[in-house]
Amino acid sequence: MQNEDSLKGLGLALTAYLIWGVMPLYMKALAHIPASEVIAHRVIWSVPIAAIVLWASGRTGDLRRALRSPRTLGMAAITAALISVNWGIYVWAIGAGHALDAALGYYINPLFSVLLGAIVLGERLSPAQIVALVLAAAAVIVLTVEAGRVPMVALGLTLSWGAYAYLKKSLPVEPNQGFLLEVLLLLLPALAYLGWLTATGRGHFLEGEALDSWLLFGCGAVTAGPLLIYAHGAKLLRLSTIGILQYVTPTLIFLVAVLIFNEPFGQARMIAFPMIWAALVIYSIALLRQVRARSDVQRSRAAPRTAGTDATGPQMTGGSAGPTA
Repeated sequence: MQNEDSLKGLGLALTAYLIWGVMPLYMKALAHIPASEVIAHRVIWSVPIAAIVLWASGRTGDLRRALRSPRTLGMAAITAALISVNWGIYVWAIGAGHALDAALGYYINPLFSVLLGAIVLGERLSPAQIVALVLAAAAVIVLTVEAGRVPMVALGLTLSWGAYAYLKKSLPVEPNQGFLLEVLLLLLPALAYLGWLTATGRGHFLEGEALDSWLLFGCGAVTAGPLLIYAHGAKLLRLSTIGILQYVTPTLIFLVAVLIFNEPFGQARMIAFPMIWAALVIYSIALLRQVRARSDVQRSRAAPRTAGTDATGPQMTGGSAGPTA
């Protein structure tokens, strides 16, 4: 991750987050179609888009090597299964009137990633991170007590995406190649499922309303498009900037759910959501401090090397451009 933000990177990443944020409007238009059928179309129509982008960028070599590696294929099969589960929960949640729960899940996700790092990787949690995690857990407890059940949609999205993001880092390919590999692995099951739907007269593509067919066809663009845009933009931004921008999507989903879908925002949510927002503020401040501390360490390590190039010593370090100079 680079140490400076670029205007291009900011524009690309923000575009991806905005698309994800308003995607509930698109998925709501498909609410009358089973989530499994929508997911199958997301897979099928994502393949040509991702393949064309990869071919145009001349980055197909890693994909060919991955297809010849049983270990890589096995890892990709796991991540493909996880992203399918995540998509399925999300599409069902929007259609069933649980967009607020989806927003909650994506709000919690950064905090779950911190917890996952502590449990799996043994990363030490700062006091601020511990406070943020406690607040998030308390918010989930509030919702559980009020509803009499665990908020499965929110936790399902959090767990599936958190596990996917963690395992995705282990794939020995770049994000774009990895995404194409995943949808390629899902392609045959998706085609078989749609073939069965068509044979039994239960499909909606080219058999029902024309608008349904166009919306299902467009699932490829709304799925692959923002992922490919984000992958390119993220390379041009600092980790701290991405950490803040990621809240754009759940905030937009929250606003769409309340203002457009008119989902009920009861007393428990009035308590739980501010707790989550407070946790994210604390988490973000801790993240920014960590990034600043790492930057200071890098500068201090680079300074002696710069000073050593001139007999005048410290006065040379004052004009140093930093660790990348």
